[in-house]
Amino acid sequence: MVIDYKLTYPSGTATAVLINGFHTPQGDRLARKQVRALGKYFTFSFLWGFFQWFFTSGDDCGFTQFPTFGLKARDQKFYFDFSMTYVGAGMICPHLVNLSILFGAVISWGLMWPLIHNHKGDWYTADDKSMHGLQGYKVFVSIALILGDGLYNFVKIFYITVTNIYSQGKKRSQRELPVVTGDGNEAPVDAAVPYDEQRRNEMFMKDGIPLWVAAAGYVALAAISIGVIPQIFRPMKWYFVLVAYIVAPVLAFCNAYGSGLTDWSLASTYGKLAIFIFGAWAGKEDGGVIVGLAACGVMMSIVSTASDLMQDFKTGYLTLSSPRSMFVSQVIGTAMGCIIAPCTFWLFYKAFNLGDQNGEYPAPYALIFRNMAILGVEGFGALPKHCLTLCYCFFAGAIVINLIRDRVPKKVSQYIPLPMAMAIPFYLGGYFAIDMCVGTAIVFVWQKINRKDADVMVPAVASGLICGDGIWTLPASFLALAKVNPPICMKFLSRSMNTKVDAFISKG
Repeated sequence: MVIDYKLTYPSGTATAVLINGFHTPQGDRLARKQVRALGKYFTFSFLWGFFQWFFTSGDDCGFTQFPTFGLKARDQKFYFDFSMTYVGAGMICPHLVNLSILFGAVISWGLMWPLIHNHKGDWYTADDKSMHGLQGYKVFVSIALILGDGLYNFVKIFYITVTNIYSQGKKRSQRELPVVTGDGNEAPVDAAVPYDEQRRNEMFMKDGIPLWVAAAGYVALAAISIGVIPQIFRPMKWYFVLVAYIVAPVLAFCNAYGSGLTDWSLASTYGKLAIFIFGAWAGKEDGGVIVGLAACGVMMSIVSTASDLMQDFKTGYLTLSSPRSMFVSQVIGTAMGCIIAPCTFWLFYKAFNLGDQNGEYPAPYALIFRNMAILGVEGFGALPKHCLTLCYCFFAGAIVINLIRDRVPKKVSQYIPLPMAMAIPFYLGGYFAIDMCVGTAIVFVWQKINRKDADVMVPAVASGLICGDGIWTLPASFLALAKVNPPICMKFLSRSMNTKVDAFISKG
């Protein structure tokens, strides 16, 4: 894919350009400037997280519940929660992504959910937090948007992949014909290949990974998975795992090729397909929900690893790095992740209320993927009234929006929202959209003042904000495990509620 098909792998290429740029006098000065900015904003974000902790001694306390646009707007999830992680993410994400998320929040929490709530008792009778109540609309409409967008991009990239493979095959067959020079002798096929490319090809192939190593490693991992996964997830029979490992290489190749063309990994889409296929295969009575989710995990880990590894190989190809060394480093990192990731999850699970919609870590995709599995096993009977109609509309709407985006000129399509980004706040709310739009506003103003400086420094500043806030969660987790509680609860009440609280306190 890297040498024969010359796929671009945009992210890997951009990383290589950045690394190569560091190895110049100008790049060295730039790197020092970026490191200083990263350290400064990392420190600020960490200390800001530490400062906020003092005001979070109870539920709904602290700056994360600040009613920026009023209490009524806060009840509909519209407020700025002072999260440096989301501000940093907004600085990194394109403006269109951030504005699409905000647009989705306005449509859902600003219009749809209040209108549907007015039909409580007619459309649904369950509690708003039940999957048979308002919560069901939030989850399944967002799933419809995600599936519509994912299906469209799957078909699109699959078509691009097949047509490119076909055209590349024709070009290769034509290149195999000998080229005759003026003196009548046959010129070598690679005579027109630039020297730099020949050098990269030579370096890349010299330390290549033998095919038998890749095949043996995959078979060994499959054997381990077939033996271990059914012991962890009892409904996941060994033949489910075997089938997943047989099908996965084909899908992994498609994903790696498509990622090389478009920089878009569809691993989550393949995972969703596995949820429906394996969940329906197992059936409701035999733990189809667990089977679907477990198969999704297996499929996504294989398919996403293929595209990620090819991005890294492209970076190594352009920086003259040894692919064998890169692969060994990946293996070491994966082995470390097998230990670090479960420990990190255990730490968060013990210290925080994971999955709480109103908590600090709502884990939205956990609920979305679980309900996809339920939908695949139980069918549409699990949905509240008119929910299926709304799902059809938003599923079709996602496809239509993508079709329009691909048909109109780029100067027009850059203003059309992305359905996948719109779907995220349908369940979560608009608070993180506000944060990300603050980040995008900072970048927009910065680019207007000094675009060259902004293009260079924004990634460093954003990374510092994200890392500082993220690292603070570790000491916060240890404090929670040690039962060390913050001393202050900062809560925001309406004037009437504050009067009632003061009266109650005075009576006491």
